[in-house]
Amino acid sequence: MNKVFTSFVLASIAGANCLQACDLCSVYSAAQAHGDIGKGIYAGVAQQFTHFGTIQVEGEEIPNVLHQHLDSSISQLYAGYNFNEKFGLQLNVPLVARWYQRANDLGQAERGNVSGIGDVAMFGHFQAFRHESQHTTFSWTLLGGLKFPTGSSSRIAEELNEPATPPPVQSGIHGHDLALGSGSVDGIIGTGLYGRWNRFFMTANLQYAIRTEGDFHYQYANDLTWFGGPGAYLLLKDNYTVGLQLVVSGEHKGLDTFMGEKAEDTGMTSVFVGPQLSASWKENLSTELGFDMPLVRDNTALQAVPDWRLRASLTWHF
Repeated sequence: MNKVFTSFVLASIAGANCLQACDLCSVYSAAQAHGDIGKGIYAGVAQQFTHFGTIQVEGEEIPNVLHQHLDSSISQLYAGYNFNEKFGLQLNVPLVARWYQRANDLGQAERGNVSGIGDVAMFGHFQAFRHESQHTTFSWTLLGGLKFPTGSSSRIAEELNEPATPPPVQSGIHGHDLALGSGSVDGIIGTGLYGRWNRFFMTANLQYAIRTEGDFHYQYANDLTWFGGPGAYLLLKDNYTVGLQLVVSGEHKGLDTFMGEKAEDTGMTSVFVGPQLSASWKENLSTELGFDMPLVRDNTALQAVPDWRLRASLTWHF
């Protein structure tokens, strides 16, 4: 499966009258710092590092005799402009680096790495509904955009040269896992909910990627991802906030298509859980740090599956 992870945080907080309460002022400032509300420009970087070190066949772990693994680093540079508190545009530019050890066509260990720019995405977000009071907040956001074929898809060509006779040890890391891009223009749609009651909050975000055929007659399967969970503001001060959230995230992806045939080693359903710490300073700076462990890793055929991942982001609202 394509391990490039293009996730958009959709949580949105409505505007507030800062004369109501200091806590509400702090929540409002944190949302502005994240670029979720308010007119103006924002920019930042989001980093995700994932370690794939377990080999599974049809969801069952098998011995990893060659210590096959994949370490994937994706740095998303992004910038956006909110025209008002309802509508904004954002550009994402991913920088991808991957280091791997896998079985080659002879069943021997092979090490390598790939790096470069991934597939750039442009999308718009629209706040369809919001409600704000001193004790409660609720907002609903819609998202839509396009992903463009800016990343190299050359590694997909490995699918053309797979050996007719399987080697004694087969690779769990494939060419479509290492490709920096798909060579296709894909659609992105999504939605997000945010709810708050005093210091407690809840987010729920859903994104669906609609894939088209790319280079080498290869088409990645449509992909559904989700992200959210309950949290609380541990600190709510005039100039800064600190929040802690239990995040549940996951992905469901079917089988890719290669030259009109289904690629059996590409399906995945995964569920992760872990803590996320967030902080903001005034209306300018927002940062997040999260760690995820897998609860469910249900894959098709032979694949390397994730063992853990680390997420971090920093946003500056001008």
